[in-house]
Amino acid sequence: MKIIKLDAIDSTNTYLRQLSLDEKLDDFTIVTAATQTSGKGQMGTKWISEKGKNLTFSVFKKVSCLENEEQFYISMATSLAIYNALKHFQIPKLAIKWPNDILSENQKICGILIENVIQNSKMTAAIIGIGLNVNQTDFDINLNASSLKEITGIHFDLDEVMFHIATQLKKYAALITERFLETLKLEYESLLFRKDKPSTFQNINGEFFMGFIQGVAEDGKLNVLLEDEIVAAYDLKEIKLMY
Repeated sequence: MKIIKLDAIDSTNTYLRQLSLDEKLDDFTIVTAATQTSGKGQMGTKWISEKGKNLTFSVFKKVSCLENEEQFYISMATSLAIYNALKHFQIPKLAIKWPNDILSENQKICGILIENVIQNSKMTAAIIGIGLNVNQTDFDINLNASSLKEITGIHFDLDEVMFHIATQLKKYAALITERFLETLKLEYESLLFRKDKPSTFQNINGEFFMGFIQGVAEDGKLNVLLEDEIVAAYDLKEIKLMY
């Protein structure tokens, strides 16, 4: 496992992607930064982090065993890796909010952004970006965000936390390589936030509706049980869980 430590960078995902174009990278090459000036989140959002207090890093993972329509298994594996690493540190009431936010005490503590590397119409690698709130305790009041320190009162060693995440990521990546995809999916679904509970959603038109999260399709769409026993599948742009 090769680790590249940077003081400041626009985005560890962008840096690692460019590095992968410039040279042949070892599997599980990690780029970590004390601060990101343009950290990226889902759907173009920004990931804001206080310098030196949190984990902002990206992992280069070679992937040759998945079809393009199976890309979401990388997201499942990453979510499970972080979930289980944080269990090691006894972080309470953990859950995975679809598609791949990690919650503790119903507050977001970690975001994941995965960018796939496609060559000749085939996925060859993934750039896995992870932003984990560790020792920061000051958050925008409008954000439903927290950190490991705010929740537990403990100051964590960033390198130790990253090591445990990387170790778990190797474990779950092996399940992908060995094609234990159903095992991954079942574990991921069992940890989904508000699974099988009545929940309020907002659709692309701003309309609210009720439903029950059932699980996910292989392509990562969220399966929601609606009225009249109809199960509808939604992608990230089509639905928002309002709690």
